[in-house]
Amino acid sequence: MRIGIDARFYGSVGKGLGRYTEKLIERLEALDTDNDYVVFLRRENFDEYAPKNARFKKILVAYPWYSFSEQFLFPLRLLSFRLDIMHFPHFNVPFLYPKRFVVTIHDLILLHYPTFQSTTHTALFYRIKFAAYRLTIASAIRRARHIITVSHFTEQDILTRYPAARGKISVTYEAADLLCQFLSQDQERMLLDRLGLLREAPAEIRGGNIRDILHPYLLYVGNAYPHKNLEAIVRIAPLFPAYMFVLVGKEDYFYARLKKIAQEQRAQNVIFAGFVNDRGLGTLYRYALCYIFPSFYEGFGLPPLEAMARGLPVLASRTGSLPEILGEAARYFDPHTAGSFGKELAEILSSEAVRMELSVRGHRQIARYSWERMAVETLDLYISSIKNKRRDSA
Repeated sequence: MRIGIDARFYGSVGKGLGRYTEKLIERLEALDTDNDYVVFLRRENFDEYAPKNARFKKILVAYPWYSFSEQFLFPLRLLSFRLDIMHFPHFNVPFLYPKRFVVTIHDLILLHYPTFQSTTHTALFYRIKFAAYRLTIASAIRRARHIITVSHFTEQDILTRYPAARGKISVTYEAADLLCQFLSQDQERMLLDRLGLLREAPAEIRGGNIRDILHPYLLYVGNAYPHKNLEAIVRIAPLFPAYMFVLVGKEDYFYARLKKIAQEQRAQNVIFAGFVNDRGLGTLYRYALCYIFPSFYEGFGLPPLEAMARGLPVLASRTGSLPEILGEAARYFDPHTAGSFGKELAEILSSEAVRMELSVRGHRQIARYSWERMAVETLDLYISSIKNKRRDSA
């Protein structure tokens, strides 16, 4: 059987979606020795993927996400490979692709938060773009042989809006990587000093314990899209002047806007770290007191799960899929109730015992999730979809 995977989001260029696609392909390579795979990538990530299984072949395609060529030219390219099943790991399935496919829908954030603040374009452009999103999602759900999603919360969200999805949705949980990379000791000090987290210059503390001269800080890693609710961090930071609030994420329109808000509110203990590579993140996770995640809506909630994998206690909003995914391993607050965030954060910061207990629970919680299990379940869906196709054709 020949299986296609749209990997144009593969790796770092696709953020969370890229991580999902990368881990799926990585585990399928180790798992499947019977089927042939065609992996479609763009120039930006083509060299990032190197097949380790002879049955996996990568193909370069020059069709940007959400583009005219994606809708009209990409389907023609796919048809030339005579695929038994195609997997689109995102809802942007070409309208003109006529063959059998499965689609992964991670969340319906675009439908829940269709605000003009979420775009840098004109209102007219946004309305056209939003209408195209809605049509594309509805079409993908209606035509898909099977729909994969990453939490029961998102499953119910899809069923509420799209009854046509009933009977063809499966939940395959994502997972958190346990491996954590670290900088050398000197590099750690340079990074922490650059971010203003050291009380003394690196040269003055060579050979000493970094924790002894480190400002205590809380950590957030991710983007600054409006539904992430990072303004809540900016508002609460001045109430905890003894602590730094470190926000890690690539500089973009939304982070630039958040910086301006922080300046207006004189939140001087909010640090915008910008992009930090995996080794640098290992250092920031190592020394942080707590990971904070105030999001209004998440389809899965991978960042706080990854923080748990690195031993951090987690404080998250009680919204979306987060209680399902994080279980009793996190402390929660209501992002819509004034004072809830500050109250829960104060309790965590005031008690080392609470932080230790959350860390232990976090390690137990991440054991529930496995990229290998996700790949096995996804492969089963490929095979059942292909078998059903053949049965339908008989």
